[in-house]
Amino acid sequence: MKSPRASDPTGLHRVLDDATVLPQAAQRLDTTRALWPDEVRVRVETLNLDAASYRQLERKHGGAGEAIRAEVLDIVASRGKMQNPETGSGGMLVGVVEEVGPESPLGLSVGDRIATLVSLTLTPLVIEDGLSRWDGRGEQVPCDGYAVLFGRSIAAVIPDDLPAALSLSVMDVCGAPALTARVVAGYVSAGSTTGGPTVAVIGGGGKSGSLSLAAARQAGAARAIGVVPHEREAALLRDAGLADEVVVADARDPIALRDAVTAAGGPADITVVCVDVPGCEGGAILATADRGTVIFFSMATSFSAAALGAEGVAADVTMLVGNGYVPGHAAYAMELLRTHDGVRRLFEGRLEAHA
Repeated sequence: MKSPRASDPTGLHRVLDDATVLPQAAQRLDTTRALWPDEVRVRVETLNLDAASYRQLERKHGGAGEAIRAEVLDIVASRGKMQNPETGSGGMLVGVVEEVGPESPLGLSVGDRIATLVSLTLTPLVIEDGLSRWDGRGEQVPCDGYAVLFGRSIAAVIPDDLPAALSLSVMDVCGAPALTARVVAGYVSAGSTTGGPTVAVIGGGGKSGSLSLAAARQAGAARAIGVVPHEREAALLRDAGLADEVVVADARDPIALRDAVTAAGGPADITVVCVDVPGCEGGAILATADRGTVIFFSMATSFSAAALGAEGVAADVTMLVGNGYVPGHAAYAMELLRTHDGVRRLFEGRLEAHA
């Protein structure tokens, strides 16, 4: 029987904690199948675990797929959502709308195939197949179950002209290129730099990183620098043609990262952090020019380390948290994929490698 609690567009009515917290901060969510009037229920096809979360699970279990799968099942069963207790992050999903509440403002219809653009950390989720089709060795997880979207959730209908797996990979990180473009365009319009800013993307060969490089150049960056951890990834990024310079550096080594970006034409006016490992805050700050901007998109970022690190080296930089949402971000990211062959090659290569 449904709880008598009144619905709230943020999903507060599904929080089972004693304290009043939003769903993302909750320890457990109500996964009742029946909907409140402004909700939408989705039949889940695929979960896409965010990179930081999956890497942490992979390291913890030494790559043992069965153990990774078991922990994901345990997290979802115990919390009513997918939220890695170590990283705090989750991912997103693809599915088909199976019921729409009469007061839902999302504009979705039964039968729409969608990708959710809000995190699994705040999405009520029930897994019904035990993830039997997933070997635990990749971020994309075949799944049968259901999820619930709230009045203030975000979802996008998957385009017909692209494979679903490719669309999911792009939509998982679509906030990064949209915010990068906004910040670069702001520098250009303000005349902050002569001929446009220099942009360094740490993790430039990854999903969010490659899209951010494409977005930076399209928005008017004068110079784009891609930083990657090893030569194999550097070769792929050079072949994609998204950066003016590609450098190999360990982003966890602040001096090596600073020197690599400087040698490639930095320091950067804008540094975008897209890596999925902790400990990259100091190098990103040192690689950025005075009065420059650092955008942190990685869920592995320690924001206390970033703030105290900048203070400790007397760095006059603006630091932004990429929150994953910019109006129109999904359509913008999909258009970058369609119009930049290099971006598409990198995404398709990742999917083939995981397959």
